[in-house]
Amino acid sequence: MSTSRRALLKGAGVAAFTVPLFATAAHAKGFDPRPGADGVGDPLFPTLGNGGYQVTHYDLTFDFTPVTYDFTGVVTLSAKATQDLSSFNLDTDGHTIDAIAVNGRGAAFALSVGQSGQELTVTPSQPLHKGAPFTVTVRYRGNGKAPRVGLTGWRFGTDGGFASAVQSSRADTFLPCNDTPSDKATWTFHIAAPEGYVAAANGELTGKDKRPDGSTLWHFALRERMPTELLGIAVVKGAYLYGTSHTGLPLRHIVPQGQEDKYGPIVARTPDHLAWLEAKFGRYPFSVYGVHIYDGYTDALENSTLTLMGTNWFKPSADGNPTYENTMVHELTHQWFGDSVTPNDWQQAWLNEGPAVYYAALYSEERGWSLMDDKMKATYAKLDAVRASDGPPGLPKALGGTNIYDGGALVLYALQLQVGQRKFDRIMGQWPRRFRDRTVTSEDFIRHAVAVSGERSLDAFLRAWLFGAKNPPMPGRPDWAGAA
Repeated sequence: MSTSRRALLKGAGVAAFTVPLFATAAHAKGFDPRPGADGVGDPLFPTLGNGGYQVTHYDLTFDFTPVTYDFTGVVTLSAKATQDLSSFNLDTDGHTIDAIAVNGRGAAFALSVGQSGQELTVTPSQPLHKGAPFTVTVRYRGNGKAPRVGLTGWRFGTDGGFASAVQSSRADTFLPCNDTPSDKATWTFHIAAPEGYVAAANGELTGKDKRPDGSTLWHFALRERMPTELLGIAVVKGAYLYGTSHTGLPLRHIVPQGQEDKYGPIVARTPDHLAWLEAKFGRYPFSVYGVHIYDGYTDALENSTLTLMGTNWFKPSADGNPTYENTMVHELTHQWFGDSVTPNDWQQAWLNEGPAVYYAALYSEERGWSLMDDKMKATYAKLDAVRASDGPPGLPKALGGTNIYDGGALVLYALQLQVGQRKFDRIMGQWPRRFRDRTVTSEDFIRHAVAVSGERSLDAFLRAWLFGAKNPPMPGRPDWAGAA
């Protein structure tokens, strides 16, 4: 997320319809099946995600009609049971469910309103045993502008199309899924777009099929694992622009149709941004990257391999500098911190936003646009009050606050002053290499910093900065003080 974006939270809304439960699961002899839990225990979203299974792959077919915003979808989840299951839940919101099959056999299902959104309870015809792989295919339909129980992840432009911006908990407005960052999977997409529109999705474009009605079915594959909160699909009137990084990484960008000359030079800055970050963190962790610029969005979001940014971002500063590049670097930093190395739950969100804010500020300083020390001093002055109201950086009470963003960057600034630039660079550079494609917690970061630096005192140092009620003294800055 950009520093100005507030996370999408599931909230109260209209009541959901209910589909009757047609049958109960058969109980095999000597088998004691248990239902999967509603929620995985995320501290900030107790009912987010679902227990009892892990998804390994999503295959999504999505047929969207611009202007009317109607859509049909078929999603197949390949998963593995982590306990014996007589039933299990999926997260969904605003969909009419037409049919569900588990391992190719029809399954009973019911929709209900949970504490933070809709729950789709699936009861297979046969119980699932712990350790067993299984597939779930859901056929569903809906309308992008239909009411949801919670907020929506849909963003609509002037072209009659849409783009998805689902962080933190709104992937379920596009597809039934296990909507938690702790469950990462690979993905394939098959997105239909009518003539005059293009489709976009995370990952590489693997092919296109022309259909009899003149529309095109676009196929994409994301071979690296991704949590649902980074879903980036779209059907827009856009133009693809292609290129490569300095190391040969394929780049593909989507810009508004007819505005290639305006936005082409902007997205052409991406190879330099990649080179700057790869020098710090190592090889970019995915197989493709790009920026999607869309007038239906007003913020910036680090969807895996395809950052989404609104057209409103790209204005020079008052002194003529292209300071919007700071935001481009912020979102690109997330491809390492958040997309590849993902927080296990949302209370660990500083691990995403702290590095993104820190390295965007460093990029800005190196170009003479701002001073890191000034930014950190201002954050230090107000963070005590923020800790009291919103929680410290490592224990936020909600998403989207200064404590997670600038406060998270301040923790890293304090760490850099404490251990020195060389050790700090090793800590930050080795983190995305060591934990690539994994989910992590603050405890992982603390142990990592101690191990890489060889300084046991960093355990207490980082705990004070991450979890303390007050700012610790800033190393090397005895004149800094918190605001009254």
